[in-house]
Amino acid sequence: MEYLSQECYDALVAELDQMINVELPKIKDAIAEARAQGDLSENFEYHAAKREQGKLLGRIRFKQRVLQFARVMDTSHLNGDTVGLFRKVEMTNMANNMKMTYTIVNPHEANLKEGKISIKSPIAEGLLGKKVGDIADVQVPAGTVKLRIDSITVG
Repeated sequence: MEYLSQECYDALVAELDQMINVELPKIKDAIAEARAQGDLSENFEYHAAKREQGKLLGRIRFKQRVLQFARVMDTSHLNGDTVGLFRKVEMTNMANNMKMTYTIVNPHEANLKEGKISIKSPIAEGLLGKKVGDIADVQVPAGTVKLRIDSITVG
């Protein structure tokens, strides 16, 4: 089971709809057009279109499975006592006094440009369950980083 925000759930539904109702018919048309050209054994366009169809069907099945097991989380019932999913965490890197702010989200919503990190990322995993004032030793690819949690809010 995956917990999603309403925004992420709606985006996944829209993406799935786009794939099924727009992209898949285009690929089916390309396959039909290539098939009409004759000999399929040496027909590059036909094989390329079939490959694209296979990739798209795999992506469709993946999105359908995510949505099948997804639960939209009502963030109004969450508190900001500890670091967890859908919490915005302000922290300070103890080594260089650099301040950072990240919102912890599920992997489907992660977008570093927007300050959203996956709950499965090393930083999020190192912060889970911590409270304001705690110092977390977080294992990142470059080594261990000490992060002090300055504030936790929902959202």
